[in-house]
Amino acid sequence: MSLNEFLIHKREAVLARDQRIAAGQAQPAQLHANVRAEGRSGLRRLRIRDHQIISDSATGFAGFDLGPSSPELQLGVLGSCMVHIFEIQAASLQVPLDTLEVDVWATMDPRAGNPNYEDLPRGLQGIRYEVRVSSTASDAQLQALYDVVEQNCPILSLLRNPQDISGTLVRA
Repeated sequence: MSLNEFLIHKREAVLARDQRIAAGQAQPAQLHANVRAEGRSGLRRLRIRDHQIISDSATGFAGFDLGPSSPELQLGVLGSCMVHIFEIQAASLQVPLDTLEVDVWATMDPRAGNPNYEDLPRGLQGIRYEVRVSSTASDAQLQALYDVVEQNCPILSLLRNPQDISGTLVRA
């Protein structure tokens, strides 16, 4: 099945979802992820629904390089979400896509917070992405598609806008 054939199927799902929303049948979804550190390796096993993802550190940081690090996963999550929203919006707007690919990059400075580097920001910095598409659509159609993806990608919004996050510590 080609990407364009998939988009036909995706359009049916998008229209059905839109009908459920219009009929008042859609409700907020509660999402959950569980992450556990494992034994002597220290790797992190992420469990989401019936899926598992392994996250680990590079060998130079006491890891075994058995999976991507958390910051790398964050870049992957952004790219995955953007591809999905491109698919949804292309299906909705009936914009043909022969190929679709997103690369995401960022910088992370391990010196941040250490003596003489207290002012360096912690975490990912300078996140940037590139979307590559092959399509028979016009430049105007592709720009309109890009603009609506920028407005609707929830992970892009999460990263761009401040969020209220709360946490607790529980002794097990």
